[in-house]
Amino acid sequence: MHAYFLGKDPDSQVDNSPTLFATDREDRVTYIAQGWKVTDPQVLADIGPVPDYETLIEIPEEVLKFYARRYMQGEER
Repeated sequence: MHAYFLGKDPDSQVDNSPTLFATDREDRVTYIAQGWKVTDPQVLADIGPVPDYETLIEIPEEVLKFYARRYMQGEER
């Protein structure tokens, strides 16, 4: 599997950026998001248990626009 850059938070600092990537998986369409690890106790309580093999990340809405743009432009995998 490979990851392809879609975009990064335009308000972020260099090397410290929430970023969205698309993958080329054959079995389903997936994305990889780089963001801030969620450590806020209230948020973790609101969400509930998270398996050891998963993590929660927070990304700005601006980063999600790269997902929408990919499909508005008619890009295929």
